[in-house]
Amino acid sequence: MQKEKIIYLLFILVIAGLVLLQFSNQNDNKFVLASEKAISSVVTIYTTNTTNSIKNSYQRSRYANTKNIGSGVVISQEGHIVTNSHLLIPNGKIIIGHKNGEMSEGILVGKDDDSDIAVIKTDVEFPMLPIEVGNSSDVRIGDKVLAIGNPYNIGLSVTSGIISATGRDYGNPYLELIQTDAAINPGNSGGALINEEGYLVGINTKIYSQSGSYEGLGFAIPSEKVFQAASELIKYGKVRNAWIGNFRVRPIRLSNNNQSLALEIIEIGETGPLIEAGVVKGDLITSINGGTGSWNNLTQALKLAFPGDIINLEILNSDNPKKLLLTIKTQPIN
Repeated sequence: MQKEKIIYLLFILVIAGLVLLQFSNQNDNKFVLASEKAISSVVTIYTTNTTNSIKNSYQRSRYANTKNIGSGVVISQEGHIVTNSHLLIPNGKIIIGHKNGEMSEGILVGKDDDSDIAVIKTDVEFPMLPIEVGNSSDVRIGDKVLAIGNPYNIGLSVTSGIISATGRDYGNPYLELIQTDAAINPGNSGGALINEEGYLVGINTKIYSQSGSYEGLGFAIPSEKVFQAASELIKYGKVRNAWIGNFRVRPIRLSNNNQSLALEIIEIGETGPLIEAGVVKGDLITSINGGTGSWNNLTQALKLAFPGDIINLEILNSDNPKKLLLTIKTQPIN
């Protein structure tokens, strides 16, 4: 009887092992299919202030250690490519390296430095494959993702990781970032962050690192924000953001009430509705549209607003509390 139990347990363990192996293979195969689906939509972006071609391998290697190499993602069959605005040089030349080894010249359509998004366009004789776009609002902490780009100009590469956090980059109320531990290195900027199905959920934009290389903290612009900015750039050449001024904040709790949230203004620009209403550095935003003065309330209020809408703020400063009704404006061109 004891022998039969042992045989039965061994049988169960073998079946469980086979199931786990099959699940693992399916999961690995899922990543393979996702990579194959998206990688043809990722290109290399070379920016230079010279007029020389960089088509041969020697010339390409000259740019391997510069800041002017990044990645881009094809978003239309007409040749529109989205990348990071910080990769571009004023009046510089843009060269695009395609997966098939071809090079083409890119023309700047428009860029938005606040969101770090730029759109360039290129004309080629071969078909360009636009990436399929996912909903960045659906990403959850712990979701598996892949980052695709050209780190250090060694060639298109794929790394894997998870979504570590969402809503990062506290301080800039016009931009929230996705955090991932997928390896992102110099050259990955402007590349694709995709989910397990191969859909774009973000554009890789920067890393937090003391060494300058990957340390497990990478950031991507959510695909929702990317395509909002890209569509504006393609249509108007600029992004018409809802705007109440250029400012940065940090969340605090009021000393007289540990449950009360507020946002302290730590930087403020010289123009815009906030400064026109008398708001200064050090003021506290204690209420937004009747809700608490929280980061989420501020970003949501700006995300859902259009030029001409009203945002209701309560401000606390060294003098007196005051209520402000600010009219949302269109962000001016830099």
